[in-house]
Amino acid sequence: MEQDEHTLVVLGAGVMGVGITTLAVGFGLPVTLIDVDEQILDRARRKIRQELKLATLMGALPEDTEPGELRTATSAGSGADASAVIEAVTETAEVKAAVLAEISALVKPGTPVVSNTSSIPIDELADAVARPEDFLGTHFMNPPYLIPMVEVIRGRRTGDAAQAALGSVLTALGRRWLVVADHPGFVTSRVLHPMLNDAIRVVREKTAPPETVDALFEGCLGHRTGPLRTADLIGLDNLADSLRVLHARTGDEGCRPDQLLLDKVQAGHLGRKSGRGFYDY
Repeated sequence: MEQDEHTLVVLGAGVMGVGITTLAVGFGLPVTLIDVDEQILDRARRKIRQELKLATLMGALPEDTEPGELRTATSAGSGADASAVIEAVTETAEVKAAVLAEISALVKPGTPVVSNTSSIPIDELADAVARPEDFLGTHFMNPPYLIPMVEVIRGRRTGDAAQAALGSVLTALGRRWLVVADHPGFVTSRVLHPMLNDAIRVVREKTAPPETVDALFEGCLGHRTGPLRTADLIGLDNLADSLRVLHARTGDEGCRPDQLLLDKVQAGHLGRKSGRGFYDY
């Protein structure tokens, strides 16, 4: 499929939905962004304009490509004619399953329906979709327009055609991808999120403040931003949700969200998106 034949639907106008939409529009794809809340969509349109400017300044988008058309809607029915659907709602299995059930019943057979998830097994969500052979997962890292690699998760019932169709979309978005098996957290979150949880525990135990922890990871281990800045970028609420999924599905006590993380979420200090997390923004 040629790039100009892709029509993308993104479900959910939160941080990841906005980031994926920014990437797609910046690479010239028409996108319909769907959310049930019109006020959230209004904020998303403004945020996408800002992120497109930032991505352009950083050289993250092709210079010779006209931005794709952006439409917004509050009904899943607006996505019925999509060539691909990416769900990017909150990291809660029940919420994702409900959204996926609705959209998968509307799109044409053969349309790849994709859950962007950091931790929830794809085969678990596949029980909710109309055609499990058309369903698979991605894990775009934040912000999607700056990170060139995407983790693709193939479920037990995912068909070859769905994987190939998603690959075509990712190529049109200028992304590289690697396919992994379907286990809780897959590769990146299964390794990264417990490590972030441990870094938060180190701060709570007063071994070192966030600045020192991050500086040590940058200077000693070559980590680009450090674990606490990474947690703030992910969103502390999203991190807590992902850790809960991992803990419930693996039994790994290292995935039980640390109390300091829970306290920050309770206080509304969610990281970059709220202006305050382990750092002020």
